[in-house]
Amino acid sequence: MQAQQQQQGHQQIAGTNVILKMNEIQQLSTVGLLELAHREYQAGDYENAERHCMQLWRQETNNTGVLLLLSSIHFQCRRLDKSAHFSSLAIKQNPLLAEAYSNLGNVFKERGQLQEALENYRHAVRLKPDFIDGYINLAAALVAAGDMEQAVQAYVTALQYNPDLYCVRSDLGNLLKALARLDEAKACYLKAIETRPDFAVAWSNLGCVFNAQGEIWLAIHHFEKAVALDPNFLDAYINLGNVLKEARIFDRAVAAYLRALNLSPNNAVVHGNLACVYYEQGLIDLAIDTYRRAIELQPNFPDAYCNLANALKEKGQVVEAEECYNTALRLCPTHADSLNNLANIKREQGYIEEATRLYLKALEVFPEFAAAHSNLASVLQQQGKLNEALMHYKEAIRIQPTFADAYSNMGNTLKEMQDIQGALQCYTRAIQINPAFADAHSNLASIHKDSGNIPEAIQSYRTALKLKPDFPDAYCNLAHCLQIVCDWTDYEARMKKLVSIVAEQLDKNRLPSVHPHHSMLYPLSHEFRKAIAARHANLCIEKIHVLHKQPYKYPREIGSRLKIGYVSSDFGNHPTSHLMQSIPGLHEKNNVEIFCYALSVDDGTAFRAKIAREAEHFIDLSQIPCNGKAADRINADGIHILVNMNGYTKGARNEIFALRPAPVQVMWLGYPGTSGASFMDYLITDEVTSPLELANQYSEKLAYMPHTYFIGDHRQMFPHLKERLILTDKLNSKGKVADNVAVINATDLSPMMESTLIKEIREVIVPDSKKPLEISLKVAELPTTTPIETMIASGQCQMSVNGVVVQNGMATTQVNNKTATGEEVPQNIVITTRQQYGLPEDAVVYCNFNQLYKIDPLTLHMWAHILKHVPNSVLWLLRFPAVGEPNLQATAQQLGLAPGRILFSNVAAKEEHVRRGQLADVCLDTPLCNGHTTSMDVLWTGTPVVTLPGETLASRVAASQLNTLGAPELVARTRQEYQDIAVRLGTDREFLKGIRAKVWKARSESPLFNCKMYAHGMEMLYHRMWERYALGEKPDHVAAIEKSENQNQMSD
Repeated sequence: MQAQQQQQGHQQIAGTNVILKMNEIQQLSTVGLLELAHREYQAGDYENAERHCMQLWRQETNNTGVLLLLSSIHFQCRRLDKSAHFSSLAIKQNPLLAEAYSNLGNVFKERGQLQEALENYRHAVRLKPDFIDGYINLAAALVAAGDMEQAVQAYVTALQYNPDLYCVRSDLGNLLKALARLDEAKACYLKAIETRPDFAVAWSNLGCVFNAQGEIWLAIHHFEKAVALDPNFLDAYINLGNVLKEARIFDRAVAAYLRALNLSPNNAVVHGNLACVYYEQGLIDLAIDTYRRAIELQPNFPDAYCNLANALKEKGQVVEAEECYNTALRLCPTHADSLNNLANIKREQGYIEEATRLYLKALEVFPEFAAAHSNLASVLQQQGKLNEALMHYKEAIRIQPTFADAYSNMGNTLKEMQDIQGALQCYTRAIQINPAFADAHSNLASIHKDSGNIPEAIQSYRTALKLKPDFPDAYCNLAHCLQIVCDWTDYEARMKKLVSIVAEQLDKNRLPSVHPHHSMLYPLSHEFRKAIAARHANLCIEKIHVLHKQPYKYPREIGSRLKIGYVSSDFGNHPTSHLMQSIPGLHEKNNVEIFCYALSVDDGTAFRAKIAREAEHFIDLSQIPCNGKAADRINADGIHILVNMNGYTKGARNEIFALRPAPVQVMWLGYPGTSGASFMDYLITDEVTSPLELANQYSEKLAYMPHTYFIGDHRQMFPHLKERLILTDKLNSKGKVADNVAVINATDLSPMMESTLIKEIREVIVPDSKKPLEISLKVAELPTTTPIETMIASGQCQMSVNGVVVQNGMATTQVNNKTATGEEVPQNIVITTRQQYGLPEDAVVYCNFNQLYKIDPLTLHMWAHILKHVPNSVLWLLRFPAVGEPNLQATAQQLGLAPGRILFSNVAAKEEHVRRGQLADVCLDTPLCNGHTTSMDVLWTGTPVVTLPGETLASRVAASQLNTLGAPELVARTRQEYQDIAVRLGTDREFLKGIRAKVWKARSESPLFNCKMYAHGMEMLYHRMWERYALGEKPDHVAAIEKSENQNQMSD
């Protein structure tokens, strides 16, 4: 705009200069008086110039030179009618006088009569083809009329007659720049500078072209050259400040704006721009004061109100910010930035529909508003409208190809759509555009974290925090990554800071940076854990509000059977299915009607096929991505009790439950904690896992199973581990042998027993001075085990033992992949030995097969104490992940453990993972978060588990399992007792043998692995829940008891 004003001013002067340079005035005796009038005109002394011209005109009324000068004087004094009058008199005296037509054109142009102005300018240049100022004025009129191409041609013609007119060439450059013909504009400015090197205007205009082409440093150089040539060049200082601000060179930008304010102290726009720099520097109070000064100077300044609102919002003064945005919109209802920013406030306040309306209004006003597209996309993503969100992110990037925020946010959407490679590309592109973009580094880290690339994730999170030290999401996720790899550097300080972050976020009603599923790992209060879950539940409620669905209606009568709906994304090869795949088919069909709703696509495994086959109804909701329609389907099925098996784990669609398609909704199995959700009524648990005195940590009412709430399908999946043969080539001097050095398993051991000498070793032990206990082991005694050892050492898949083919237990994956995953039962005879895993044959082997994130410093301290007090003992862990091994080993050595006391194995496929648990003597549980599935796995192999329950659900599951198994003596009450039990098991061989024998027997006799009994217990619970609902009673704690025992029901 400033360049255009400069161009228009220059054109007007060019039009009048023609009059002052007339060389056709007849030489009169009064020539001196005319020259005096010209000098007075040029000096701006229009009054005396007019007086002297009138004196001349009265002497010679036909003097066209005097008439033209009078026309120009009146034009400058805005007396347009008189100017036109004297131009007309000149034309009357000389109809071929081009300058008179040009001056008349100036009058018409000033009046807005562009057509008449153009006619006069064109007539002038027709009369005088080399009339340069006529072409210049014609060009200005053409620009005003919108005929840019003809205007360019008019300037070009003028320059053909005088190529050295640097001002005209600069004006042509301005016009070409406005037409986006930047290279041509650049050539014009360069030519102007070549003609007049000290022409500051051309240097400044050239800077504008470089800025438009993204050549920031060249732009800065040219603006600085302009102000060096003309220290009072206001526009150049403003342009320099603007480009320095965009380049984030804030100190120099401030200096440029302050220099501009020295030249123009009351320039509201400069005050506004200076305030923007202060804002970016984090000088929020100074920014607010400067914005207010801009508004004081220019009260009708919507940009300043909008930016002031941004600063007030940053200070937490949201109400005042909202008022400022609304003021900006009153001043300018189509102020797109205010619409967009006000929408941001509404979104943060939870008014999603209002935010959406404002974003759409901003885009209606300004369809090419990249930020509004990106923000609208973010809201759509929040509502689960991922494809629509993706469309708007792509629009934002089309409009602004270097929009790093849009790339980063689009990556988040693609990640949610499971397009991990696409998300990775988006985050990488965002960082390429802006290497200092902390959020993009954090998002990239999350992709690495979810993909198991923990070192890369740690590096990216640390980069994000270096760029943005106060970044709660990055800090808490980095803390989780360090937990995964057992990096406990500054552990106490890290935990303290993490708790303070969560406390502040909950206090400010923000979504906590700690995920509900991770909250169990940190020293948070029960109130905090429940509140974290509740914030995530509220997100689900926000997403469904936009669906405007009416509440569902439910039946109070159940007909002949209760309809139970199980909802899960894990019906496939997943630990949840490994645990419960038999339950749907074991329910009593006369009692309940089972519906299984899959949230994930068919993975082609036997687990999925079994559940789909044995459930009465199996519905694939992955084909119904709309949560509203999925809930409609569930409601249409008439489900009485809907079971949430995901909680906050991957693949969950809790929005379905937020819509409440069923009258009773229940949490079960897949998520070890409370949902914090108002739309979940019950949590299926048990008295040990969730005692009533800890009920306040749950938002749900507790529904108690008769035994443990945990279940395992091991009896059906791994029947070959029900029996075993101990393999040896020698018994000790007392005729005894260890039961876990080399073990043979099969569904049918008879071929081995018929071809090999089998001894049954019986041993009577007296544990705890109780009645004697007889232990019996079947031992296959070979003349030599060297061939087996050779097979293992060489990695062979199988070998023959006395004519019977025996499979190497580490080769299951090569032999049969479905057997390896647990989908099929091994048909071969399988041998498992300590040699395969580098375990000492004569050592006491403690094990823990959990992911390493469940280990904390206190747990490793206890384990180190145990190993130190048990001679010849080792601890067997998994590389889960491998990068955690060196950290644990280093910490163990700091605790005084010699190298070799802690041994690591690779993660194995499911069948091998379970089977090799036989080789350990004792499993040491992780008190922070128990082994849930892994404890079931090792117990199925007869290996005892020592646990120390805490107060969270996740820390009490193993205690529940052991109580159900009938082994409460393995449940410690204190850290010291945990260590004492483990040490005794390692040093008191009779006690260990007694416990191992007890566990081995109880696997088959206790309810722990009895899926049929478990399904019956669930049915009793479901009926208790429904009875309350049918009576119109609110949910309350219930227990699975037979009807004859109703007097003991907890809710009564």
